[in-house]
Amino acid sequence: MGTFVKFYIDGKECIARHGTQLVKAACENNIYIPTLCNYPGIPPKGACRICAVIVNDKAVTACTTKVSESIVVHNNTPELEKFRKSVVEMLLSEGNHFCPSCEKSGTCELQALAYRYRVTVSGFPYMFPFREIEAWHPKLMKDHNRCIQCKRCIRGIKNDQRKSIFAFGKRGTHVEINIDHDASEGISDELAQRSMDICPVGAILRKRKGFDVPIGRRKYDNKPIGSDL
Repeated sequence: MGTFVKFYIDGKECIARHGTQLVKAACENNIYIPTLCNYPGIPPKGACRICAVIVNDKAVTACTTKVSESIVVHNNTPELEKFRKSVVEMLLSEGNHFCPSCEKSGTCELQALAYRYRVTVSGFPYMFPFREIEAWHPKLMKDHNRCIQCKRCIRGIKNDQRKSIFAFGKRGTHVEINIDHDASEGISDELAQRSMDICPVGAILRKRKGFDVPIGRRKYDNKPIGSDL
């Protein structure tokens, strides 16, 4: 099971099992570290970098860092908050995000982080890339305009043969995450729904399914991201 150790986040003494993922350990101690690519139950990747913290004077990603005795973590500093805001701005400017028409509006983690960091307009030039919508699959639709390539779907959505139903396609600046034709064949409605749920934005949608919750009662309408700790 592992032994419990003491560590410190922004001066607060915390306790967690040795080797616990720092993001999880912080949550267990009612401290919020923002993430986009991390998801409970799947291996961490450190892809989005928004969970960057300072551990013993070194910048690391909190999702791939494990707790050990007496480590000192800085999570809430002006420099880190500025960096995190920049990450959100870059993600918004790199894709085509039009929140009012998105099925994930109100439950989108990128949108919620934009509210958290008061991003009204990106400080980076908008790229407005041309990206097609992948709609050939009978149960899923993949909107590449909204995808932030967090890789949650690749790591977390497997078929009965334990093969990922999502995979990288193309190369370089044109790389995208596609629905795998063979691995996704005959998937259940439950797996299609999980695919939609695991996506932090509105890039993966289950077909024949619309808005579940009315405006005003969606996840982040009344409580900002991170406030449920």
